[in-house]
Amino acid sequence: MEICLNNVQIKSDTATLIIDQWKVNDSESWALFCCDSSPLSSLIDVLTDANHDLDVDGDVFCSRDIKQVSLREQQLLLEEEIANDDTDYLDRVDHGRTVQHLVMESSVDTTRYEQLINELDLTSLTGVGFRALSTGESRRVLIAKALASQPSGLILVDPFAGLDQEHRASLKDYLHTQHASIPIICCFSRFEDIPDWVDKIALFGNNTIQDIFSADEWQTNDVVQNLINQSQRQTEQIQQALAKHRHKPDSNSTLFKIVDGHVAYSDKTIFTGLNWQIDTHQHWQVKGPNGCGKSTLLGLIFGDHPQCYSNDIHIFGYQRGSGETIWEIKQQIGMVSSSLHLQYRVSCSTLQAVISGYYDSIGLYSQPTKEQIKSANEWLDILHLSEHSNTPFRQLDYAQQRLVLLARALIKQPKLLILDEPYQGLDYLGRTLFMNAVQYLVKNSLCQVLYVSHYDEDKIEGINNILSFSFNETLKCYQATISQFDD
Repeated sequence: MEICLNNVQIKSDTATLIIDQWKVNDSESWALFCCDSSPLSSLIDVLTDANHDLDVDGDVFCSRDIKQVSLREQQLLLEEEIANDDTDYLDRVDHGRTVQHLVMESSVDTTRYEQLINELDLTSLTGVGFRALSTGESRRVLIAKALASQPSGLILVDPFAGLDQEHRASLKDYLHTQHASIPIICCFSRFEDIPDWVDKIALFGNNTIQDIFSADEWQTNDVVQNLINQSQRQTEQIQQALAKHRHKPDSNSTLFKIVDGHVAYSDKTIFTGLNWQIDTHQHWQVKGPNGCGKSTLLGLIFGDHPQCYSNDIHIFGYQRGSGETIWEIKQQIGMVSSSLHLQYRVSCSTLQAVISGYYDSIGLYSQPTKEQIKSANEWLDILHLSEHSNTPFRQLDYAQQRLVLLARALIKQPKLLILDEPYQGLDYLGRTLFMNAVQYLVKNSLCQVLYVSHYDEDKIEGINNILSFSFNETLKCYQATISQFDD
């Protein structure tokens, strides 16, 4: 894989990326570190020939058949599977093309397919439809699919996003063994994710390449401290917005309770025997491997999972299924998740997407008040997205969309804030800002937080209650245990 860019400008709907000069020699492996909302996705689309709507000026040379794996590509494939949903014509739920189908259709031969399925720990998932996979499982499938065609190079955007610790470690080892035979460019927003086998690291910021480092030079630069200082200034702004309103919890009330909770499908039980509740002033972190049912549990709480009515659930004083409306529940919950991100496919502006948080809707279908518009504009200003207030939400960069969904979740001051791997796709500053906001919410009891993350580094001070899922070999499903740890 060879790449050579000279005096290049790449114009998207939201920004222009300027690269004076950048060269990737054949067999080199690179890490691209994005510290802010610079449109790195536009560059990747140009290199992988994935978006012909971009306006590109300058000299661009790159090898053909470079593949990318990113959260946005994952989202696009899910949308494709949803569009082709044949559930209405089948006697079962259509979960989309199977893992075997997706990887096999890209494979040069059966031997290559079998090798990738084994190396990326997909053997048990070959018959599973893509829409039934967890975020981490989907990521491994897309990597297998990309490698199956034996491309000239591979670009991985946040390759460890959504992966549990075990699969994160195994993928790091796997990429280490692969980079000698196929050039790899990895895009990161976490310092700790950058592998030691990369040859060079390019630092992106302010819509350009700010600097290029060797692996040794990267270890001694002052990028980290500069970014910490910058994130602290933005954190103070978002804390001021959060402090404007404070939810007053009902005294001694239980927000959520599930008795002998279980989720099972015709061929598989996900978890069983779950007895758990969220009391007033409690914050919880949910942990467990990919596919254990973490996001499924959040769906039971939010009311989006079809089995929420077949379980014994109490939420905000209601027995689920006793006549309460879904809106009576959702108006008290704010959520940021990959599932919600996928669902937000309607045509609306960025400002309307934030305002829709007041109405718990996907899109905006009511006339907002002047106060609601003012508050939404304040949030966009804090997140440095004011210039995109009238930009269609779907035209924003993936990371910008994620920040908009955070504002959408917080704007109504919910009783319960559900965060399911909320940092996926965010650049360093966006992730740090997001984490600091959650930290402030927890510390000052502005709402109760239910939090899912696979990274130990993402632990939020003040969240001491842990719900952990682990596989029970006897029952052949996951079960949960409750624990606590001190800060």
